[in-house]
Amino acid sequence: MKRIAAPMIGGLTTSFLLELAVYPVIFFLWKSHVMRKEARAEGKVLE
Repeated sequence: MKRIAAPMIGGLTTSFLLELAVYPVIFFLWKSHVMRKEARAEGKVLE
């Protein structure tokens, strides 16, 4: 059980950090880019 414990704990930790810190930032950047692109297409100005 010792051989599988370290990779399993590392995987759980990595998954936890990605879901709470990295994925929301990527989603926010992607969504704001899409909204700016749509606003430009409609002729609106967003800052």
